[in-house]
Amino acid sequence: MSHHAVDLIRAKRDGRELSAPQIRWFIAGYTKGAVAPEQASALLMAILWRGMSARELDVWTDAMIGSGSRLDLSTVPLPTVDKHSTGGVGDTVSLALCPLVAACGAAVPHLAGRGLGHTGGTLDKLEAIPGFRVDLGAEGLIAQLRDVGAAICAAGEDLAPADRELYALRDVTGTVESIPLIASSIMSKKIAEGTAALVLDVKVGRGALITDLASAEELARTMVGLGEDAGVRTAALLTSMDAPLGRAVGNGLEVREAVEVLEGGGPADVVEVTLALAEEMLALAGVDVDAAAALRDGRAMDRWRRMVRAQGGDPDGPLPAAPLVAELRTDRAGAVEAIDAMEVGLAAWRLGAGRAQRHHPVSPGAGVVLRVAEGDAVAAGQVLAELHAEEPERMETGIATMERAVRVGDAASPPGPRVIGRVTGD
Repeated sequence: MSHHAVDLIRAKRDGRELSAPQIRWFIAGYTKGAVAPEQASALLMAILWRGMSARELDVWTDAMIGSGSRLDLSTVPLPTVDKHSTGGVGDTVSLALCPLVAACGAAVPHLAGRGLGHTGGTLDKLEAIPGFRVDLGAEGLIAQLRDVGAAICAAGEDLAPADRELYALRDVTGTVESIPLIASSIMSKKIAEGTAALVLDVKVGRGALITDLASAEELARTMVGLGEDAGVRTAALLTSMDAPLGRAVGNGLEVREAVEVLEGGGPADVVEVTLALAEEMLALAGVDVDAAAALRDGRAMDRWRRMVRAQGGDPDGPLPAAPLVAELRTDRAGAVEAIDAMEVGLAAWRLGAGRAQRHHPVSPGAGVVLRVAEGDAVAAGQVLAELHAEEPERMETGIATMERAVRVGDAASPPGPRVIGRVTGD
């Protein structure tokens, strides 16, 4: 049956459901270049305003998966489980979490992405390690899962290619915030990845894509439903991203912090989220092992070192360091009332840790290291943060942004827990 893009745009504009054949035609047509970008943009904007029914979303996501190939992980002898974060500031969790869960007896095929704007990318962080390779291919991924139990690498070009095309369009048409489109984008890639179970870390707050709890809960429920409908055991944790997670924001700086966690230290909030996600992942994988014990006794660190070596990296190699370091100090005594995650993320981006467009390079040593946390008492002249950059002009803009990020007042309450909600498919 022949379809016309204008008919789909009008139907969705007027609040009508799209049929399964219409959706499959559109996804295939835009991926292959048969639907014009301006027509696809109009349909995406109509979806942003009108939403999608559960039936439409199931078909849309399945069509995105069907635009490419699916990984077959059936030869991996361990239960497979992955995690996905919706993105935040200082979110270094994956680096410690994947080897931790592997050390407990599950296989973690973590296909990750690159950073854009104020949110960091796991692949950029790992490439700060000397020699680390993120392009493994399907055969290399499976071989590493069988040997090491964990791999963090780039998704292949044929994994949900429709999502790659549509995301690029959403990024420049103001349609990124649509919950159905966010959910289908994330879940099409994760379902195509072939993992048997998945835990979602849905960030909510000033530094997250979703800033209010109600919308974050809706996104979590939508994604869990898509996973369960596709036969993937799925759960979600909602975690706070008003303040940055941990102290380090920047690629090499975050690797250093992840290693501290694997050594049994690191910031308490990073450990909290890491262990909470690990417990959810192991439960879905059917593995009854104490993740906290594996972190304390060195098993997770051993697995990290094996993973890094397997991907060509040197776990003992020096991490990149930016040549310019500046300190941000407070001019008054008091307490840290707030640290704005968005402003810290923007500061790190302006220092060179992030990119404005996908093809831009990043500075692996650039970023911010916070020396205080919300609720801390501070003295006049105390260092609030260190800023790392390669170029003086970047340092100037980074300092100006960081001056807005940390608010010192007369008194402050200690921060609350990072894990603030849970959604399951039960």
